[in-house]
Amino acid sequence: MRADFYLISKPRFREEPLRLVCELARKAHDANLWTLVLARDAAQAEALDDLLWDMGDDVFIPHQIAGVDVDEDEAAVLIAPPEVDAPLRPLVINLRDAAVEGGFERVLEVVPADDSARGPLRERWKQYKARGMDVNKYDM
Repeated sequence: MRADFYLISKPRFREEPLRLVCELARKAHDANLWTLVLARDAAQAEALDDLLWDMGDDVFIPHQIAGVDVDEDEAAVLIAPPEVDAPLRPLVINLRDAAVEGGFERVLEVVPADDSARGPLRERWKQYKARGMDVNKYDM
């Protein structure tokens, strides 16, 4: 298992942090990795849904917000607000406040540009490391 931390540093991601999440989802889709995005709340899930529709004319990422009328076999990217208990997928993009528990191959953690918001993610790094996971950092 692996945990990758993506530190927001580029101006375009500082202005729109969810754009980085969309780029990560696009790369995962291009690599045929079924992805679960754990959204912080329903509003963030909706915002991600809108942004994934707006990736450019030549980009289509099959995605849905997890819930009642979802065809999980067609949604390569499933966006789960906290009130929906969606099954983990091989790749998880975690936007929530706690480390991901359970069966996955790789988790991506997006680290805000704001230094004051990085403390909890440092703790998460330690938690994943303590679980024996391979932990990496990337500047974006």
